[in-house]
Amino acid sequence: MEIHVVNAFSKDGRGGNPAGIVTDGSLIQGDEERRALAARLGYSETVFRDTSHVADMRLSYFTPEGEVPLCGHATIAFFVLLDAMGRAGKKEYAVETKAGIIGVRIYDDGIVMMSQCLPEFSSPVPFSELADCFGCFEGDIRFEPMIVSTGLRDIMLPVSSPEVLLRMRPDFGKISDLSRKYGCVGVHAFALADEENDTSTTVCRNFAPLYGIEEEAATGTSNCALASYLFRNGIRRDRYVFIQGRNLGCLSEIIAGISSDGETITSVSVGGRGYISSVLYGDYADIPFAAV
Repeated sequence: MEIHVVNAFSKDGRGGNPAGIVTDGSLIQGDEERRALAARLGYSETVFRDTSHVADMRLSYFTPEGEVPLCGHATIAFFVLLDAMGRAGKKEYAVETKAGIIGVRIYDDGIVMMSQCLPEFSSPVPFSELADCFGCFEGDIRFEPMIVSTGLRDIMLPVSSPEVLLRMRPDFGKISDLSRKYGCVGVHAFALADEENDTSTTVCRNFAPLYGIEEEAATGTSNCALASYLFRNGIRRDRYVFIQGRNLGCLSEIIAGISSDGETITSVSVGGRGYISSVLYGDYADIPFAAV
């Protein structure tokens, strides 16, 4: 079995979020076996490629705790690998996932963008419940925390400043309880830059301990949901750039695109760059814990 590790959403050829990639999913098909492999590799997600009868391929995503319907950074990582190995026979792909069929485009400059489901805006979440999950917390009261999904449900948490965001101390048990209560993957906290809400310097932190991910260095689907949330709240751009992973010493850059008819969002996409960080080979029983 051939396994690669690719860092997606890298910034200047560094950082990013690593994902395990199994290019031939037929070699390990059972859900429990895939989950066990994801746990043994130790990354937040591992993606498996399978054949599809309705698209160019099917991708499945497993965390150390179990399967999730979609993972943005693992999808970007897979197509960065496909392109780097010269196995991308075309620039646009249709990909079957448990969250639906998504489109992926590989650009000549190395950026990979993936389409997302149109945003679904769900229940507001009281600041008080979120404050209980974090120490050193101060919310940005210009906005209301809300559950947003472009494939995965996350709680968007506006924080008063990047400095406060970086100082926040998460209580992972309480975040898991809150995520379970609202049927969400986790909490996506963000802070706008101080000067004129410049979204090109929006800083983010993502917490999904319910799925075994205490904090993640880069999250595509969550940031696509965040771009949709910002658009809904009057911060209108064709392209948003988010910085994530600073607390983890793994700076990442995520690009989100929004198309609209002026008021209504008509399509959303997310993407970025990446690089191959390591290659693992061998039988499943012999795979060591990976280290990038």
